[in-house]
Amino acid sequence: MTANPPPAREELAARLDGTARSWLDTALAEAAAAPGHPAEGDNVAVAPWELRFAAAGRHCGQEHADSVRVLLLQEARADLATLTRLYHQGTAGERRAVLLALPLRVTGPEALPLTEDALRTNDTRLVAAAVGPYAAAHLDPHSWRHAILKCLFTGVPVTAVHDLGTRAHGDAELARMLADFAAERTAAGRPVPADLHHALNLTGEES
Repeated sequence: MTANPPPAREELAARLDGTARSWLDTALAEAAAAPGHPAEGDNVAVAPWELRFAAAGRHCGQEHADSVRVLLLQEARADLATLTRLYHQGTAGERRAVLLALPLRVTGPEALPLTEDALRTNDTRLVAAAVGPYAAAHLDPHSWRHAILKCLFTGVPVTAVHDLGTRAHGDAELARMLADFAAERTAAGRPVPADLHHALNLTGEES
C-alpha cells in the first residue's frame, strides 16, 4: 500500500523480459522526442507516448505499470497541464502514476488540486499515492491532518504518509482530532485502528 519511489530505468529494465524491455525503450524514446505542451486550445492529436502511458500495464505487467508511467512522464517532461489532463482522463492506475510523479515534475503547490481530488476518493491506492512527498511538502496543516484521518478511515497504513513523524511532532490539533476519532469509534462499539495510536504517539501529545 505504501507508495514507494519508482526504480531507476536500468533497475526497471532488469526486471522486464526482452519483449517488455524493447517496448519500454521505444516508449521512452517517443516520450523524449515529444514536443513541448501545445498552447491551450490547440487541437492536437494524442501523442504516441500518451497511448503507451495508458498501455503500460498491458505490455510491462501491472506490477511495473507505476514505474513505467512515471518514467514516461519524466522523459516527456510533462508539465502541469499535461499531468492534469492525464489525471482527469485516466484510469485509477494512470491517476496513481501522475500522483507519484508530482514531486518529480512540479516544484510548487500548483498541483495540489490533483492531490486533493485523490484524497476525496475512497480508492486506497490513490489515497496512498496522494500522501507522498508532494503532499508532505505542500499540503497546509488543516488539509494534511484530514489526510491522516482519511488514511485511518480507508485503512491506508499511516506508514504511507511521507514525513509523518516530522509533521506530526508537536501537532496538538492533530492529537485532538485523533483522540476525538478514537472516542467516536469506541462509543460506537467499533475498534480503534492500531495506526491511530501510532500517529498519536508521534505527536508527542498526551492521549
